[in-house]
Amino acid sequence: MKNYFMPLAAMAAISVPAAAAEVQIQATGPVIELSVSETVRARPDIATISAGVTSEAPTAVEAMRKNAAEMDAVVRKIKALGIKSEDIQTTGINLNARYDYDRDTQKQVFRGYSASNRVSVILRKVAETGSVLDTLVAAGATDIGGPQFSIDDDTSAKAQARKAAMERARGQAMEYAGWAGYTGIRLLEVSESISGNEPMPMMRQSMDAVASAPPTPVEPGLVGTGVNVTVKYEMTR
Repeated sequence: MKNYFMPLAAMAAISVPAAAAEVQIQATGPVIELSVSETVRARPDIATISAGVTSEAPTAVEAMRKNAAEMDAVVRKIKALGIKSEDIQTTGINLNARYDYDRDTQKQVFRGYSASNRVSVILRKVAETGSVLDTLVAAGATDIGGPQFSIDDDTSAKAQARKAAMERARGQAMEYAGWAGYTGIRLLEVSESISGNEPMPMMRQSMDAVASAPPTPVEPGLVGTGVNVTVKYEMTR
């Protein structure tokens, strides 16, 4: 996403019809174009995890029915933890035939079917992430993913990053102007692209690994949110 801005003084100096789609500011001196990125790190207030169940059975119908019952128990447990329905989303349902390779006959041997169901869950109490993961495994989840941390409303953090980017860009432009023998600069154009919360690496655990471990420790740390700003300045005397 890009947004374009123009200095108020320049806007006031140009008289154009209200329907005009674009205004170009003409530069008479050399132009500097700079791209600056700034990131502000803050403590996350959201953790996203995924929980799934994989079930096996001799027939496709039986595998799906078994998986539905097991996944229903996991979803009911998620809701029992106080997580709202809008923060739970199914991300994948799969049904596949299972085969083993017979080395003696060098052929694939049909073993039945495997059905899986997976949901993504948004946790708004980051401190409870570890205990939620353990609870879901105890409820029957055989495939756990996450957590991925983020900031629900990063408006303030982005504003800080935007301010820092503009200040750094102006400082750099003034340096270039001074090195080139000019005394000032005039802003011509600003464009911005937004970078979201920096994702954290996803962790995946099997039921066996979690069942024998102490309560799962989770450290949210900090996540980054930022902007990339491209500016054009005219060098002035």
